[in-house]
Amino acid sequence: MSYTLGELAELTNAELRGDPSRSISAIATLNNAGPNQLSFFTNSRYRQELLNTTAEAVVISYQEVDASPVDALVVDNPRAIYAQIAKLLYPEPQASAGCHPSATVSDDATIDPTASIGANCFIDRGASIGAGVQIGPGSVISKGVVVGAASRLVANVTLCDGVCIGERVLLHPGVVIGGDGFGLANNNGVWEKVPQIGSVTVGDDVEIGANTTVDRGALEDTVIEEGVKLDNLIQVAHNAHIGAHTAIAACTGIAGSAKIGKRCTIAGAAVVVGHIEIVDDVHISCMSVVTKSIRHPGSYSSGSPLQESGEWRKNAVRMKQLDAMARKIKALEDR
Repeated sequence: MSYTLGELAELTNAELRGDPSRSISAIATLNNAGPNQLSFFTNSRYRQELLNTTAEAVVISYQEVDASPVDALVVDNPRAIYAQIAKLLYPEPQASAGCHPSATVSDDATIDPTASIGANCFIDRGASIGAGVQIGPGSVISKGVVVGAASRLVANVTLCDGVCIGERVLLHPGVVIGGDGFGLANNNGVWEKVPQIGSVTVGDDVEIGANTTVDRGALEDTVIEEGVKLDNLIQVAHNAHIGAHTAIAACTGIAGSAKIGKRCTIAGAAVVVGHIEIVDDVHISCMSVVTKSIRHPGSYSSGSPLQESGEWRKNAVRMKQLDAMARKIKALEDR
């Protein structure tokens, strides 16, 4: 797949400064790009790489364009336009419609004739697979599951009973949606399982990364709203609710019944405890532990930055003394 710079400028509404007939067939870094390759510049720390680049052209902001030694597609948001161009140059693979001979499909499942069912898939009764859906090898679609049009399950994806997946959803290998939540009741020291009778609803244009799990609700559904992006190895517990266009990075854990607003970002390895609410437009830094509801938009952080081990041990000792020190200071102030 290749485009001219003129075509790319038109398709992305970018301002072209250079030769519109130049052909672009690939994307590469500033350091490694060469003929017929496009790069992009978004971070000033790579200015020297920009000055030395041999790319055919770069995607760059209006503020930085004068530094470009090569042709440029000039935009307000270079990273977003780079993403659009990457989709044009590297379109997602399209599987052939039909069902692989090794797949097992229930007689009363509804499969659109344009859908593709891969090798060793299992589709249970009452499932509904929409137009243009691609279900990759080894995937399991359980009873009553709905998969919306143009969604893609890459491989070994499991959708448990009653899960509803929207349109244009991308589920990476190993995703499990609708497994039982961690619902237990203690009966005189013995744990009794609480049946998880809800399911999971996933909105349109959601992407869920490899080996991420989303548990079914205990009574009502766990909800992932439209446009949400979940990275790899995330745990979303039962009855959590994640608002539209929120993005969450890898290894984050979200406990049961937590409600996260729209357009939030949560960095890697964060923890959100259960039964709290985070409003829209909140940004949480990596390894933070959110123990209380957040009622105002903004950026929030917790956790300990990396220190030399000896210094960290000294500070850890001081942490244990903080309460006593605070009481002494208060007594001195009172005196």
